[in-house]
Amino acid sequence: MAGRPESGEDPRTRELRLVAGETYRDWESIYRDNATWVYALMVGKVGNRPDAEDLTAEVFTAALRPLRVQASVPEVRAYLRATARTVLAEYWRTRMGREITTIDPDFAPEPPPEPAEQEGVRAAARARALLDGLPERYRRILELRFLQGLSVRDSADELGVSVANAKVLQHRALQMAAQESAGGAR
Repeated sequence: MAGRPESGEDPRTRELRLVAGETYRDWESIYRDNATWVYALMVGKVGNRPDAEDLTAEVFTAALRPLRVQASVPEVRAYLRATARTVLAEYWRTRMGREITTIDPDFAPEPPPEPAEQEGVRAAARARALLDGLPERYRRILELRFLQGLSVRDSADELGVSVANAKVLQHRALQMAAQESAGGAR
């Protein structure tokens, strides 16, 4: 019966086969699924956002007419990659008199971080610096509880202390971290 795995068939294997042969519903889903990596590719190749945005739009505009929505996901991505190569070649030819037509098959850089992402990176660095300034036991209980997401019981086992002692360590560590943070913010 379609939809149910045959006897003895591993359901995970069946699921992987379904994903591999999957197709897009419409042009909008093609765009939503692929715009980020095409944009990241363009930023990596041209080095600036305005040109990368224009080139990304150009890739999708060029692909709109000949691309079949019924094509499989890998076929759509291969076609978009080939279209991106052509668009980049034209970009470099007109701007620099130089044609660049190679795109690494595994190239998928992240776009430059947005201001909110940069703030997140700075916050993580401040948190790491704050933790590094704490005594070892305090630092360790906070890492176990909040960075690794362990329960108080699991954290206590990891540290070799009682649950009550772990709670006290956590409380004192948070107090010390708050004092350090307030002292550094002045």
